[in-house]
Amino acid sequence: MDTKGASFIGNVMDPDCPSRMVFARIGDKWATLVIQVLAEGPLRFSELRQTVHVVTPKVLTQVLRALERDGLLTRTVFAQVPPRVDYELTPLGRTLLEPLKALREWAESNVSAMLASRDDYDEREDAAILRPPGHPGR
Repeated sequence: MDTKGASFIGNVMDPDCPSRMVFARIGDKWATLVIQVLAEGPLRFSELRQTVHVVTPKVLTQVLRALERDGLLTRTVFAQVPPRVDYELTPLGRTLLEPLKALREWAESNVSAMLASRDDYDEREDAAILRPPGHPGR
């Protein structure tokens, strides 16, 4: 999509609005983790991978490219042996830190309640499956 010089207000409820792409980007678990890790400053690929944990090199590379394409981070290559590449949040990327912090705090504060709800739901579903036909529910 060519948006050079374009200035418009997004509407995420409109299925044709490109602002939905923003939701997709920040809804990606690896992207949000990378953004939060880069809050402290530039890091190399290996440092990012160590801090984020579990992410494969292929997936991390894809996420970094997507974030760079979206203007949320920069990739700086230093001419040295061995080559060094740093990733750093752009000013636009830094604007995501506060909303992501709030989401992280909410997630960490409410994970127990959500897990308990899942357990309750699963128990009800299991009981319904195991209940003999014609037997009344709760």
